[in-house]
Amino acid sequence: MRRRTVTAGSLEEILEATAPAPAPEQPQAPAAARSVTPQDHGLRTEFEFELPRGYVDEAGTLHRHGAMRLATARDELRPQIDLRVKENPAYLSVVLLSQVITRLGTITDVHAGIVERMYATDVAFLQDFYRRVNSEGHTRAAVTCPHCEGPFEVDLSGGRLGES
Repeated sequence: MRRRTVTAGSLEEILEATAPAPAPEQPQAPAAARSVTPQDHGLRTEFEFELPRGYVDEAGTLHRHGAMRLATARDELRPQIDLRVKENPAYLSVVLLSQVITRLGTITDVHAGIVERMYATDVAFLQDFYRRVNSEGHTRAAVTCPHCEGPFEVDLSGGRLGES
């Protein structure tokens, strides 16, 4: 097996340099025959959440509701080449969360600076939420009632604790 050494400045350049050759072009079908209708495969790729405390932006607006998408392999690889992560490995979760959070209140461009300014409680919640949706595929958690000791499930993406 032959090894290939690639030196590049970004993940996109590395992926471009190691991409397989494109397949030969197929004759295109008429426009009517190639309708672009998304198929529903039953796979949920975006999950709504509500932060315990909420993010307060520069204007003083509180943002608590948001959405997180499933992570891709690229999402998990990209932080590995980020200089901030190389200098401080603890920064990995900040970069990773900033890539998979698609919306936070009215903010649609969630970047590392926003995640940096979140309360620690909210970052811990998002880290656990990320783990649940990407490892377990759902947002439910098994809990036990402190009064009757009966087991039941709660959905972590929904309302506040104690609300239904």
